[in-house]
Amino acid sequence: MNVEIDDIEYNCHCPTTGRIGNIVLTDIPCLLSKSKDKTRKTSYTVEAISLDLINRKNKSWIGINQNAANRYVEHFLRTGQLCNMVSHGKTVKREQTLGISKLDFLVEETFIEVKTPLISLQVEIKEHIKTKKVSEFNSFDRFVKHINELSGSLKQNERAILLNCFIYNNPRFKISENNKHSDYIIKQVQACIKKGVEIWQVNFKIMPTGVDLTNYFQTTNDFLDGGAAFQK
Repeated sequence: MNVEIDDIEYNCHCPTTGRIGNIVLTDIPCLLSKSKDKTRKTSYTVEAISLDLINRKNKSWIGINQNAANRYVEHFLRTGQLCNMVSHGKTVKREQTLGISKLDFLVEETFIEVKTPLISLQVEIKEHIKTKKVSEFNSFDRFVKHINELSGSLKQNERAILLNCFIYNNPRFKISENNKHSDYIIKQVQACIKKGVEIWQVNFKIMPTGVDLTNYFQTTNDFLDGGAAFQK
């Protein structure tokens, strides 16, 4: 991403390779972090964007660093601030191999896989924001593999959690009903839930000064028959 800082344009690292809500990322505000690694090709990483006007004070930010999301989750696990989800957070292991996958966390006897959806942003798209028409997203193989590995982990472990992580305020995650793969995805999720997989959501608030935990809650029932998992 090319970012203008004090009238000078810098080539900055974009930490997500996928779509960000089909937004045209031109002339919109962003938050940057500066790397201490002097050998890096780009000195800055784009951590968040805002859909507010550039001159607005106290902007709302949307975090786009999917790798950082795991660091945030790890911090709040280790400090016991996700205790209603995982009561024993003292033993937190990262990148644990399970079957043919690597899952994000093993906390005691619970595997946790973190997903940070950015393809569809569940926020108000302001009038001044431009969006682009793109082909339908259809690469769900990795997601299906991971959630099935999670369900398989229950043969040896007590619990398995799929954690949908948002670095902005998302009241409740919903899956788009318009995608031709929606039925297939929800059936895969429901089958894993019936085997014991739990679905949770965590919301973080990113600011120029840091990241706070806003709230977290279980959404397993939203994905069962008659639940509220879909959005029109």
